[in-house]
Amino acid sequence: MSLYYFDHAASAPRRDEVADVMARWQHGVVGNPSGSHRAAREARRAVEEARDEVAAFVGAKPGGVIFTGGGTESCDLAIAGVANHHRRSHERTEIIISRVEHHAVVDAAEMMARDFASVIVRYVEVDHDGVVDLESLESALSVDTALVSVMAVNNETGVRQPLDAVNAMAKSLIPGGVPTHTDAVAAAPWLHLPLVTSTVDMISICAHKIGGPVSSGALILRNDVALDAVVPGGGQERGRRGGTVDVAAAVGLAEATRIVRQEIEEVTDRVLDLQSTLVAALAFLPGARVTALGALRVPGTVHVTFDGLASDELLFLLDQEGVCASAAASCSSGAAEASHVLAAMGVAPERARGSLRLSMGAETTTDDVDALIRILSSVVYRLRGEA
Repeated sequence: MSLYYFDHAASAPRRDEVADVMARWQHGVVGNPSGSHRAAREARRAVEEARDEVAAFVGAKPGGVIFTGGGTESCDLAIAGVANHHRRSHERTEIIISRVEHHAVVDAAEMMARDFASVIVRYVEVDHDGVVDLESLESALSVDTALVSVMAVNNETGVRQPLDAVNAMAKSLIPGGVPTHTDAVAAAPWLHLPLVTSTVDMISICAHKIGGPVSSGALILRNDVALDAVVPGGGQERGRRGGTVDVAAAVGLAEATRIVRQEIEEVTDRVLDLQSTLVAALAFLPGARVTALGALRVPGTVHVTFDGLASDELLFLLDQEGVCASAAASCSSGAAEASHVLAAMGVAPERARGSLRLSMGAETTTDDVDALIRILSSVVYRLRGEA
């Protein structure tokens, strides 16, 4: 049976080039980059070259790159690191996040509020397409705000957020300005981050969404942001993240970013055509509604809901036919709970239960999309008893 992979937003296929550059650092002597002998110097050189590459990917200085164990840790370091530093010198610390953030941001912020009575989480509302309401952001900002975190692209719907406007408000409405953070994990395969995140202070990315290794990511500081290490000890990464840097993970992330920078224009144009084909085909399926058609979206994601059907039955039958897809954020490990993103957008629970996320990548072909349309059509009509 053929495999049709439409879950790139969960994890993209590992690039051969990434595996090749990592191989040198996955066996035999791999020096500790913090050491001083020859093996350590070689490892350190590889890490610093990777740091240069990752910095170029977002248009920042290499000294601002903090290697982490993935996107989740990167978001946690931004949220908890800044909030912890802020609360040590303020009676009240407010963290502002949007209602549609990834759980990496939501859970980090809410954990801080649970652990410290002085920490408050404020939420920015979104419209029916999932785009942040700037008036809601304005109402949330105060002199007690420690940081504002709004994702560049939503991981479920592919909707883009107005980062420049968010940052302008955070910097202009509060004396001295407020640090800003963006979870750019879902944006990285599709958007030119030096432009899209140019005004943002902190950017989180991870490797496995762009063809790199799992457990590899980075928090990039564009400006001098004061934050405490969440993982202290050892003084690595300029004291901002303790622990020996994984050389293989760092070079794998760097190679993945290099490939994306090289291919992004061609891949984006090609996949945009595939997205249009898929959206047009979905319009003919009974009860199908493509999510957020009125908003700017990245090419790789098509989110759709089916009235009267359930995600689990759709996914089961698609899997039987070789189609890999997901209902929402795959990080949820299959938990049968409603999407907080769709709830924030005002999507009715009965409609949300029939959600499907179909995500594409550089490897997706016209034949793949044609097969998906044929199989999904068959599945929908079968479930509606019309096969």
